[in-house]
Parts: sequence; structure tokens; C-alpha cells
Amino acid sequence: MNGAGMSMPWLEACLDSEAPSRLSAGGLQAFTQEEPGAEGARVAGFGRLRFREPELAGLARIRGEGAALLAAWRRHGESLPEQLAGEHAALLWDARERRGVALVDRFGSLPLYWGRRGGRVALASRPARVCALLGLPVELDPAALHAYAHFHVIPAPLSIHRSVSRLDIGQMLVIERGSARVLTHWQPSFQEEEPFDFVRERQAFLSALREGVAECTADVPRGRLGCFLSGGTDSSTIAGLACEVRGEPVKTFAIGFDVSAYDERRYSRLAAAHFGTDHTEHVLSVAETEAAIDRLAWASEQPFGNASAVPTLVCAQIARQAGVTRLLGGDGGDELYGGNERYATQWLFSLYERLPAGARRHLLEPLLFGPLGLLQAWPLRKARSYVEQARLPLPDRLGARYNLLNLFGADAVLGDPVLAAGFQPLALEREVWSRSQAGTQLNRLLAYDFKFTLGDNDLPKVTRMCHAAGVEVAFPMLTEPVAAHSLRLAPGEKLKRRQLRHFFRQALRGFLPDEILDKPKHGFGMPFGEWLLGQPRLSERAIDALLGLEDRGVLRAGFGHEVHRAVRLGHAGYYGTLVWVMMTLELWLRAQAGTEGMVTRPAPEPALG
Repeated sequence: MNGAGMSMPWLEACLDSEAPSRLSAGGLQAFTQEEPGAEGARVAGFGRLRFREPELAGLARIRGEGAALLAAWRRHGESLPEQLAGEHAALLWDARERRGVALVDRFGSLPLYWGRRGGRVALASRPARVCALLGLPVELDPAALHAYAHFHVIPAPLSIHRSVSRLDIGQMLVIERGSARVLTHWQPSFQEEEPFDFVRERQAFLSALREGVAECTADVPRGRLGCFLSGGTDSSTIAGLACEVRGEPVKTFAIGFDVSAYDERRYSRLAAAHFGTDHTEHVLSVAETEAAIDRLAWASEQPFGNASAVPTLVCAQIARQAGVTRLLGGDGGDELYGGNERYATQWLFSLYERLPAGARRHLLEPLLFGPLGLLQAWPLRKARSYVEQARLPLPDRLGARYNLLNLFGADAVLGDPVLAAGFQPLALEREVWSRSQAGTQLNRLLAYDFKFTLGDNDLPKVTRMCHAAGVEVAFPMLTEPVAAHSLRLAPGEKLKRRQLRHFFRQALRGFLPDEILDKPKHGFGMPFGEWLLGQPRLSERAIDALLGLEDRGVLRAGFGHEVHRAVRLGHAGYYGTLVWVMMTLELWLRAQAGTEGMVTRPAPEPALG
């Protein structure tokens, strides 16, 4: 339904001032419930819903998630989300009170979009469907296009379509007689002064991980569970614990590449051998990638520029062919336990702030940018660069020099129709940064990444691609026991100076092979830039897509050839990312038949004389 196929989960509702004219859900992991009679309550949702209260959990086993969700709402009202766990999106309507509530889980694992027109409120798992339910034209939002170019995804609360918003992490929508208000039902609360005892914390950590894996796997039949296994610490830990908890060799899946800098199969093989998993690996080809690009446009309800969606999709398809019905993802470990390289980088910059203000302002800075400012010796250039970045506050310096759109300059990349929207990415970043009440830089960075890395990027990627392949997905690292342990762990144990995941690694010594624990940080990327250099057909398709965005007025005229030339002249991996992001945007737009209000280039001014 809704162009999503049978496996893709969907939810939609249209509520007027009195009652829903439509409220339904279907596809993979969907649940519905409707009480009899005109005054009966109704519920629809999808995902892996779990209940904290034993009584409600028992009701869910006997009568289903929908019945238990209704009972929980009647018992707890707007505090309902506190009683729920798992990856879920749901909507409930109480006909007697003419009141409804829609919600997503704490990390926003599954999408829920909403809009309002007059006295009607519509919700759906796809933004275009919200427009259809409200009778609105399906128009592109230029601000969302600008956000996409900056973040490579469209961050909540934006959506690709005007007049449609997406619920952000930990949010709920309360609907009453045609009005709607967004509430935050969860935000991370860090306990930063807890005393640290390694033995106690290690035991608590391993117990939380086992509990999380058990929760995510308890209802999966034998032989039907699978794990993504990249060979990193997260996926290896989840795979090993799954084998332990299940008492059987769990199926694991890895994707490799023919470009050695991107290929980590030796680590996934090491983990598979260490834990005795039933392991499958696959080398992703250029031809498979080209085929997957078009499937991405179908599977993604709005443009999505994270290139690792392709290996994720292919991996999930292979798992489905192997009989797997649920995959476990290792997502969340970096953001909970301090594993991203930028955390160490920002620690280095924070050292500058600890120097006496007088020494910085009256000695170092006047020297570096005064008498020594014209000297280009390497140590002086590095020192100036360090000070220039360290003087910027957070979150401003996170993307000041490394974000691709900032590197080129938005005015040099984007067309006038997009720029005219006036979207300011930094304003959104500052707003998100200000939400956190954490007292330490690291925990504020973690809270920032709960939204931008997990809620807007990694979780949508994995859930969309798994569902597109017809496979359920769960994230043990993000279950309540593990998240709660992370929030109370001393920040200095998550990141000890520049040592990423200090406690995490030490706690897993003896469980994971040392070679995996000590390996350099590596993502789940794809060598798209390198492929552009050696695959003429792929290169032609990419430039055709960029020119298509120029014709729409999304990109400035001439930028497509400029960035394509930058790929050929060097740094293919770096500039290739921007080519991929923009190419997938154009291909998504082409796949959306009937979309109105496309951003187009303004008509040229008539010639004078």
C-alpha cells in the first residue's frame, strides 16, 4: 500500500474534530486494534513494541500489542511512552474523549509524519501520504533541500514536502478536536557524578547487553535470527552475545568491497570464527550498486544520502534469502559509549580553553596572527589552524571545516530557489545543542548525536533497508538496560583523553578478540568515489543526475561539472560523497511521479534593447 509494497510497514490516519475518517496500518511488524461500538478506541502502529509493566506485557502476549497499548494509554495517559520499549511508531484514538496521541520511540527508530489543515490532522509513515490525506499539493520544501545538501539527510522536524513535519526523537503528538501539539516524552538525562568502580560497572554493562540481546531475540524462532557483522566492536559483540543467549550458531552477514581501504572482511571472519557463527560474506559489485540505487528511491519515503544504505540493503536481502526473519544491528554503541573520532578531536580543541585567557588573548593569538601570520612553516600553519578552530564554540566548529557544503559554500552550490528559503543549518544545530542539560562536553556531543546521527541517519537507514528486504530489525545497544547504563557511566570512562570507548573496550577484553578491540575505527562506507573513476557508465549516470538538479534550480548552473572534475583530479572518496548525495536526490525526485511544485530555475530576464 502507498507504493511501499507488502513488506514495508505503513501507518496512516486522518482525524477531524470528532473522529478518525481513516486509521490503519499494515506490512511488516504492523499491529492494529479496534474496540467494538461507535465509542470504541482504535490503535494502529508498527515496530517491535515492548511493555515495561509485567501486567501489560502479559496482556500483549494474550491479546496482542494493540490491546495492551490501549490499556496502557487508559492507565497512564500522556505518560504512556514511559511504559514502552522497543522500536515503534503508533497512533491511538479515544472516541469517547475525542482525543488521540501519536508517538515514536526515544531514538526515533521508525518514521511518523504529520500535518494539519483546518480542523483535520493527518499522520502517515510517508510524508506524501499526509499531503494526500489532507488534500494538499505534494510540493517540495526548499528548506528541506538545503538541509539535505548540508546533512545528507532531511533532519526532523523537516520533511521533503511543505506543510508536513516529522516527529523527532522522543516526541509525541497530542490531538484534540482538530488541534495538535508536540510534546517531548524523553530526552537523555546524564548522571555525571556517579562513583566509578570498574568491576561493578563491567558486570552491570555485560548484564545489560545480555538483557538487551535477549529482549530483541526472545520471540524469534530457531534458525531465523541473523546479525549484521562488519567486524567492528559493536556488531561483533552483538553477534557473540546472540550465540551465547540463543545457544545456537547465529547467522551472520558481512559485505566486502574490491577496494581494500573499504574492505574489512578479515575482521568479520575473525569474529565469526571466534564465536562460531554461521557466516556469509558478499562482495558488493558496481552492477549491484546501480541496481540498488533505484530500489533506494522506492524504499525511502524522502531523499536519503547515506551511501552505506546500499550495502545495508544488499546485506539484508542476502539474510532474507538465507531464511532470516529478524536482523540485529549494532547501531548505538558509538553514540552511547564515546566511539566517534570527532569526540577525540573535540577533546583536543577543549584543551585550548583550559589555557589562561590572558595567555591566549595577549600572547599566543597576537603572535600567531600578527608577526608570525605571514610565515607558512608547517608548525605555524598547524598552530594557526588549531587556534582558529578552538576559538569557535560548539557546535559551530563541528562542521566549520569538514562539512562539504561549508567547504564549497552554500552560495556556490545551491540554486537561488533553494537559497531563497533562508534555511540556516547552524541555527538548527545550535538549537539541538542547547537542548542538552549535560554538564560535560562529551555527553553534550552524545546527546547531539542521538538526534543527528541515530535518529536522522543511522536508524532510518537500517530500518528502511531491512524492511525493504522483508526483514525485521532490532537494536540491542539501544534497549533500555544498555542506554540506562550509558547515561550513568562517568564521561571520563567513555572517552579517556583521546581513547575512544575506553570503558567499552576494557570491559569486553576476554570476550572479543584483542585484534578487533584494537583495530582502527572504520565505518560501513562504500567506495563510490573510486568507482566513479573506473566505471564510465556510473560516471555518466552521476553527471546526468547532477545536471538534472541544475535544471530544477536545486544546484547552481555549472556546479555538477565542477564537483565531477574535483573527483577526477583527486580526493575521489571525499568529493565522491557529495556526488552520491546529490545523485540520489535527483534519482529520488525522478521516481516520485506526480510530484507538484518542483523547484525550478527562475525564467531568465528578457534581454534589453
